[in-house]
Amino acid sequence: MALLYVVTDEGLSNGLSHTQITELCCKGGTEIIQLRDKDIDDPAFLRYAKECKRVCDRYGATFIVNDRFDIALECEADGAHLGQSDLSISEARSRAPEGFILGCSVGNVEEARKAESDGADYVALSPVFDTKSKSDADPGHGLDMLTRIKESVNIPVYAIGGINKDNARSVVDAGADAVCVISAVVSQDDPADAARSLRDIIA
Repeated sequence: MALLYVVTDEGLSNGLSHTQITELCCKGGTEIIQLRDKDIDDPAFLRYAKECKRVCDRYGATFIVNDRFDIALECEADGAHLGQSDLSISEARSRAPEGFILGCSVGNVEEARKAESDGADYVALSPVFDTKSKSDADPGHGLDMLTRIKESVNIPVYAIGGINKDNARSVVDAGADAVCVISAVVSQDDPADAARSLRDIIA
């Protein structure tokens, strides 16, 4: 069964902090939480990372840090998610402790295969659909690309970008092992209920 993976974003959360988002999403049954914030400094990010890790541990959720690999190690996160312009997967793998999860954003089959060969534990097609949640996102790559990547690698394939309750099922049907969302949960009036509803759709 596909997993629900929520990426935190204080800019889209109606005033909730990363920690509050994490708590509500975990209450709603989210299996994976990714802490993402491009706008705060490392000390503030580390404080949030430690808080969110404690919440995830309490609920048994997996905690992933976006981009900031050193902070992921320092807060003893379960893993880190890296983009094509971040620290390379091969470098991160050489520095990561045993069992540390490495995810990588990809846009095509070639990038997915390279991430797998470099040691990624999962790849995330980003974005699947057009999205306004990430200002730097490319146009959506589509469900056909998701299926092609799924058929080309032997590691889990996640999907992010423009996914909501209306199209989440189509993403799972196209082969996604996890449905990754931001605004579909974080921006809702009741994030816990939104997460719960998405879990039901995915299941």
